[in-house]
Amino acid sequence: MNPTRPVIAGPRHAISAGHYLATAAGMKILEAGGNAIDAGVAAGMVLGVVQPDIVNIGGVAPIIIRRADGRIESIAGLGHWPMSLPPDIFMSRHGGKMPRGVLRTVVPAALDAWITALERHGTMGFATVAEPAIRFAEEGFSVYPMFAESLQSHVKDYSDWPSNAAIFLRDGAAPKVGERFRQTDLGAMLRFMADEDTRAASTGGRMAGLAAAHHAFYRGDIARTITAYVQAEGGYLSASDMANYRSRIEPVVTRNWRGHAVSTCGPWCQGPALLEALLLMERAGFHGMSHNSPDYLHLLTESIKVAMADREYHFADPAFVDVPLDALLGEEHIAARVAEFHIDRAHPGMPEPLLGRGTQIPPPSTKPMPVADPDTSYVAVVDAEGNAFSATPSDGTFNGPIIPGLGIIASGRGTQSRPDPAHPCGVGPGRRPRLTPNPALVVTRDGAVMPLGTPGGDVQIQAMLQVLINRLHFGMDIQESIEAPRVASYSFPSSFAPYDYFPARVAVEGRIPVATRDALRGRGHDVKDWPDWTWLAGSVEAVESDPVTGMRRGGADPRRPAYALAM
Repeated sequence: MNPTRPVIAGPRHAISAGHYLATAAGMKILEAGGNAIDAGVAAGMVLGVVQPDIVNIGGVAPIIIRRADGRIESIAGLGHWPMSLPPDIFMSRHGGKMPRGVLRTVVPAALDAWITALERHGTMGFATVAEPAIRFAEEGFSVYPMFAESLQSHVKDYSDWPSNAAIFLRDGAAPKVGERFRQTDLGAMLRFMADEDTRAASTGGRMAGLAAAHHAFYRGDIARTITAYVQAEGGYLSASDMANYRSRIEPVVTRNWRGHAVSTCGPWCQGPALLEALLLMERAGFHGMSHNSPDYLHLLTESIKVAMADREYHFADPAFVDVPLDALLGEEHIAARVAEFHIDRAHPGMPEPLLGRGTQIPPPSTKPMPVADPDTSYVAVVDAEGNAFSATPSDGTFNGPIIPGLGIIASGRGTQSRPDPAHPCGVGPGRRPRLTPNPALVVTRDGAVMPLGTPGGDVQIQAMLQVLINRLHFGMDIQESIEAPRVASYSFPSSFAPYDYFPARVAVEGRIPVATRDALRGRGHDVKDWPDWTWLAGSVEAVESDPVTGMRRGGADPRRPAYALAM
């Protein structure tokens, strides 16, 4: 395969992000003396400005950080349901459905996550790392094709709320490619936080400045504006929900795969499903299979089905639910799951649980194709010292009302909880939804460090799985690994309301030969053809250090406006 882009390499640091302006912003911070955490936060905040249809400054931002000395942790960056929310609200008042708007609101977590990362591991203040995001909000950026297409496809959604239409549908229409797009309210909010940081830091130092920026959003004028608006619209978010919120600092989940240490966030997101799929593939055995051959893609799809079935049955906020993660990833369970595989035929739906009773599976969807939105983005950084940063910020601006004067939505990520509180990831006061965004980080057996991630909803761990195997098994370079054609299964309930389920469905990029697709159909897979390249297959970004040469390398996915830089 001839990749469309080269591997980007440099002797000091590398960054790859879901939009080229975010990549440039992070590199600016690195070249100014910041570390990977400073650069990652700067890039992540820029993603919330230049990709506002898929990343919301008031949304979510799960992070994994690995320091050069080997310390590693996750910052959840995921808000919880309001403490006053009636647990049965959607079942008793909304017929088991979750309506669009403020009833889906959980505590906005992204800014807390960014500030927490700076407090614990950064070297710079909020004003410094937020400067690029403020610039692009105030001065604008050029509308690019994917942004224009996204807004055009959501004209009705944006028009449902005047505050959204005022920003995204000026003069009643979506902006066109090449137009300058400004978000002055968002810029003003971020500048206010930056000014609070600068004022406090001038007398109390960097940590005092970060605390002041955090206070402005979670306890001060911004918090009062957010909660007053949400409550006026019928939501439950309160001043105490905001004031008491801090992202949980949690250990990562790490498993050894062929001597490589692969780490994800906990089962409050879908990250551990990536680990289960890797372990299933290894146990089943694919060593002699050719890349993207019928046998390989069949085994890959069956492994994904099992991992996502166990996600559906078990994954939830571990502060409220006993998630049997060690058992799910244990040798006995992995072996039992693989024993159910058939090389000549696909499982017709979602495998039954082997641990516990599982959950009720919804009926198959009658829609011709899954409803997909280009939700989420990603940033990876490795700096000259060897620090690594992996973050997957998310939440869009078309599924709830923008708060007038602030330019943000109070996170609508509640959509990834189930309306029934009896479900493992069901609604409940103080509970976190089961998040699709899930950053990952690999330390290879030779000591290389590789943060990676992608947007794509339920496709995320599937795209990451394929890229990791491309890199660590098939020996492709980082850019080839990303650009290789991919597949995605939908044979499990979607993470997004209304939780559509497409038994045996697998979508395949068109660069995979017709004969291979026909062979998969012959084994019972419901194959749907994608174009040769599609953003539906995810947009993986990755950076890696080379312990032999000391170089840092980056790759970025051409399926979206992602770019890598190294210096």
